[in-house]
Amino acid sequence: MQNMLLVGLSRQVVLKRELDVVANNIANINTTGFKANGAVFEEFIGKIARDGKMSDRDRKVSFVRDRATWVDMTQGSMERTGNPLDVAVDGKGLIPVQTPNGERFTRNGAFQINSTGQLVTSEGYQVLGDSGPITMQPTDREIQISADGTVSVRAGASATTEAQRGKLRLAKFDNPGLLQKDGSSTFSAPDGVTPQADTESRFVQGSIEKSNVKSVMEMTRMIEVTRNYTQVATMLSQQSDLQRTAIEKLSDVPN
Repeated sequence: MQNMLLVGLSRQVVLKRELDVVANNIANINTTGFKANGAVFEEFIGKIARDGKMSDRDRKVSFVRDRATWVDMTQGSMERTGNPLDVAVDGKGLIPVQTPNGERFTRNGAFQINSTGQLVTSEGYQVLGDSGPITMQPTDREIQISADGTVSVRAGASATTEAQRGKLRLAKFDNPGLLQKDGSSTFSAPDGVTPQADTESRFVQGSIEKSNVKSVMEMTRMIEVTRNYTQVATMLSQQSDLQRTAIEKLSDVPN
């Protein structure tokens, strides 16, 4: 009976973890450039909670434990906004940005211009071009971002002179599954994972990439996980009641 309680408890722990992952996905359905997470579990073979004369095979109990989470890097749908500072990435590339913790990578192309004229993300991170941060001038007008990332403007008081302010970079990774989330829509590259220039992906100005979370699927998962958690909790409660009843009956046996 003790082993059943331990197995059930291990199942509850991983269900709680899976519920947290699903809830986070649902909370970020409308987060631009967000990539959904999934949970990975594995079987753990442990010894039973009591001794006795039995084979090695009978001494082992199968538990389940939380192994890791993984990131779904598939491309989300594009939404047309018409904002010249919004860009979506068509392809697998990621946009390098400068954060207080170092260089990070994002698919969130909802850019803004800060008080110093620099092109930044919605979180305030500098967008990195081929020559560093991209800075606009106060008289710049009609910002154009081409498919290859070239940022050009109409400069001057009359806004008739065309000038370039830099070129957006795109990075790719041989194994993007090794990237680690560092915020709602930014990723960090662990040691040994080096970004490479991406010449295949393209920018789409005036659009943003929506979250790739599949709302119906995630809601279904949440219902299923919640139901399973409730079933396990009920089973554990019943087993606990049986154990308590058995102890009470044993205590009533006359010496």
